[in-house]
Amino acid sequence: MNTKISIDSLIKIVETAGKIKTGVDVYSNTGALLLAGDFLVEKVNTLEFLKNEGIQSVFINSSFDGGIWDSKDNLIKMVSGTPKAPPSIKSLPRTESMAEPQKNFLLFPDMATNEIEMKLVEIEEIKKQAVLKYDDAKKSIKRVVTDIKATGGEFDFDEVATNVSDLVDFLIVGDNPFSYLTQEIFSYDDYLYNHSINVCAIGTAVVNRFNTYFSNTIADLLNDNKSDIYNPFEKTGEKQLISFSCYYQDELRDISLGFFLHDLGKIMVADEILNKQSKLTTKEFDEIKKHSYEYGAEIIDKNKIKNSTIKNIINYHHAPLYEGEERCYPPEKTFTQLPLYVRICKLADIYDAMTSKRSYKEAINPISVVTQLFRTYAKKDKMLQYILHSFVKSIGIYPPGSILFLRNGQMAYVLDSKGPFILPFTDDEGSTLKSRPDPFIIDRTDTDEAKMIDSRRSLKTPKDVYAILPSYIKKIITKE
Repeated sequence: MNTKISIDSLIKIVETAGKIKTGVDVYSNTGALLLAGDFLVEKVNTLEFLKNEGIQSVFINSSFDGGIWDSKDNLIKMVSGTPKAPPSIKSLPRTESMAEPQKNFLLFPDMATNEIEMKLVEIEEIKKQAVLKYDDAKKSIKRVVTDIKATGGEFDFDEVATNVSDLVDFLIVGDNPFSYLTQEIFSYDDYLYNHSINVCAIGTAVVNRFNTYFSNTIADLLNDNKSDIYNPFEKTGEKQLISFSCYYQDELRDISLGFFLHDLGKIMVADEILNKQSKLTTKEFDEIKKHSYEYGAEIIDKNKIKNSTIKNIINYHHAPLYEGEERCYPPEKTFTQLPLYVRICKLADIYDAMTSKRSYKEAINPISVVTQLFRTYAKKDKMLQYILHSFVKSIGIYPPGSILFLRNGQMAYVLDSKGPFILPFTDDEGSTLKSRPDPFIIDRTDTDEAKMIDSRRSLKTPKDVYAILPSYIKKIITKE
């Protein structure tokens, strides 16, 4: 059993002569081993070291001999309670000091004691780290923009590569941790910067999921005794156990770097065209199209970047994903000539553009965008189905930041796509709730029928319902 506990709570336990063993290895964001799972922590400085390395919480896995012991070497077990009720604490063997759950709970003031509380703690901790990483990435892309404008195309590629490598180390720890940060739904001033980071985050999550899913599928096919794939050099024709990986680690890093730089050429397009609020003329749209295969390509050549992965992403992320797809460019590229990672970039690019505010349109509800992308690209090409599957699994059918209706008439804000995990903000008549309710996970067998999602109702965006949003939701979407 995995229980996630904050570092501060564990420090308090050890300060009272308790002992801790995680049962699972703890790594830094760069993959360095910080604490072995079988190490018994008896000194506070071990945990303070983890905290200084940016670790806010760790898992205690009892299945691998992890646990928490009090000063008398009694094993402490946390038992899930209700969100409002204090947890009970069992001790093996039971001691008199453990007889009062409320008293002992004071040792763990911020310990998640049930699934809902654990999820809230996890989201908040991820958001804190994500804000810092996002700000660093934003500074990096701003420097790129400033340098290119000042020099006519040159920028410090090595610095960007280092910054993105650090960003990717953070991204691969979770499945797109930036999804918990709200999209820009009220302003488009920093769109180019945000878009570069968002496409990198979304694309990295999708390409990693695709790499695992597709690689395992091919490996299973190669290892299937019923398949026709065999070793031609073996007279008996016996099948071999063959491992397969579509992309290796260095390739994945190059791909993420390409995602980050995919719209580099837009820096060379006039701001009055990029930010035009009315419909573009044919000439203006032709100028916009040059950002990929012409302006982007020129910047890559000017900086002597030879990496073909980055070039492909910048040049072709607007090429067609299936035969006959309209408004795609450059025209000489067919969908069969596109590397798989370029196709992933295009989906990430479209999704972020549609869910963000632009100069000429408002942000669209993420649920609507996922649905629209699925309907557009489903069953068009077999290879595309693997990519689309990975995209939907990574983004979720109900992405964070979405607004949905429940069958009882309530409206709710999606905190996490898994479940989904939602927070209602109106009553069944559409009036704003006066007090903040408890969030809950919909995909549960014990969920009331009335609190299931009503897919028949028209979806709204946060901007559409801003007037009736309570302050605790407004703080989330406006990043106050």
